[in-house]
Amino acid sequence: MVWIQRRKLLASCLCIMATVFLLVTLQVVVELGKFERKKFKTSSLQNGQAKVEEEPADLYPIPGREARILTRKTQRDTESYPIMLWWSPLTGETGRLGQCGADACFFTINRTFLHHPMTKAFLFYGTDFNINSLPLPRKAHHDWALFHEESPKNNYKLFHEPVITLFNYTATFSRHSHLPLTTQYLEGVEVLKSLRYLVPLRSKNNLRSRLAPLVYVQSDCDPPSDRDSYVRELMTYIEVDSYGECLRNKDLPQPLKNPASMDADGFYRIIAQYKFILAFENAVCDDYITEKFWRPLKLGVVPVYYGSPSIADWLPSNRSAILVSEFAHPRELASYIRQLDHDDSLYEAYIEWKLKGEVSNRRLLAALRERKWGVQDVRQDNYIDAFECMVCSKVWDNIRLREKNILLSCAHPSSCDDVSGQKCRCNERK
Repeated sequence: MVWIQRRKLLASCLCIMATVFLLVTLQVVVELGKFERKKFKTSSLQNGQAKVEEEPADLYPIPGREARILTRKTQRDTESYPIMLWWSPLTGETGRLGQCGADACFFTINRTFLHHPMTKAFLFYGTDFNINSLPLPRKAHHDWALFHEESPKNNYKLFHEPVITLFNYTATFSRHSHLPLTTQYLEGVEVLKSLRYLVPLRSKNNLRSRLAPLVYVQSDCDPPSDRDSYVRELMTYIEVDSYGECLRNKDLPQPLKNPASMDADGFYRIIAQYKFILAFENAVCDDYITEKFWRPLKLGVVPVYYGSPSIADWLPSNRSAILVSEFAHPRELASYIRQLDHDDSLYEAYIEWKLKGEVSNRRLLAALRERKWGVQDVRQDNYIDAFECMVCSKVWDNIRLREKNILLSCAHPSSCDDVSGQKCRCNERK
């Protein structure tokens, strides 16, 4: 009996000791937790401050390992060749040595090259151009170049003189650009002459029993040109089949409803059945000409065109399109289209150039022949490559010109002293 009582007493003592041990352990764990949280918080604040202090100002830094590899591979290039920095990127290249004929330049989107002594030009993509984020202060030896293939609707600020004159070189739709992109939607003269999609006039006349004389396909319904207002008025005077989201009264087959199908063979076949197509641009600017104009010419459909006031300079022949600007009112335009619709000889006058394969516009032929880039042609550079090389070549021309001036100055010591920054270099050359 006494033995049993002793065992109960021992068990009670053990329970009390275990409870005390657990309580002490728990308190230690809590205190350690508080200490670690305090230590972690302090460490985080310190690291955060260090991160802010060490983080480069560029928006497109190169990740660590890639940066080390790039530095090893390109250090020699960036010391030997001019750097072309895409400030508002169109390409995603962190660093590439591009060959442009006999010249070469280093192209990058990495803004850490902002203050690099070999950075000679800043390239801007117009769509992402931000007047409030520029590489300022601008240095005298920095050229600025703009690539912008869109209309002012895309970025209207670029087409104000105080902004466009910031750039030494431009590639835009204007014929006056250093690299004109006026024909950016036209593959070449052969597609204009091609009869691949041409539907004979007799077949088009037969199709008129179920098709309107005019077709309209637009899905951007609120552009600066306000084209829908005109088309809506025109529809009160003549029948128009409208397949797009704007003023739609007819549906495309389900596989062709995606806007990406606008260059599909099936879509071409449908549009080619019509006699006329309303080819209205989203903006009215000289030389801004898109696929809305070139597509019907390729398909053998007469474009009823509204857009570039200078379109007459780019027609394949004098009689290849109907210009809305020549009609005072939509009612008059509708009357003229009905006249052509009912008179085959009058209509054929607008497609005679295509039937004969004769593109007579010398300006258009010269532009296609002389441009240094291709459209959907793997044998040629695209217009982005051509733009980069244009700027690269211009920069090298400037470098060679400066070197030539230095040599001339060195040949005449009296003038050498008068040229800022030349005296030291002249002495180095002696």
